Amino acid sequence: MSLIISLIFAACVGYVAGQFMGVKGAWYINVILGLAGGLVGNLVFGLIGLSSSSIIGDIIVSVIGSCIVIFAYNKLKK
Repeated sequence: MSLIISLIFAACVGYVAGQFMGVKGAWYINVILGLAGGLVGNLVFGLIGLSSSSIIGDIIVSVIGSCIVIFAYNKLKK
């Protein structure tokens, strides 16, 4: 059950990050990139010595990670 909740959370974060980045187009791409973005966010924040201890912190870290992944995806796509 926890895996399903995590996937739904990552999908929502990817959608929010796509809207925040102003990406027009396929929403499902943003959802998929949001899944990777959660991992990237935790990795980046872990490398600089920060971690989140609440759901709000997890959301912020995941959205920032998703924005990084969406930005990189758009740059590579061009």
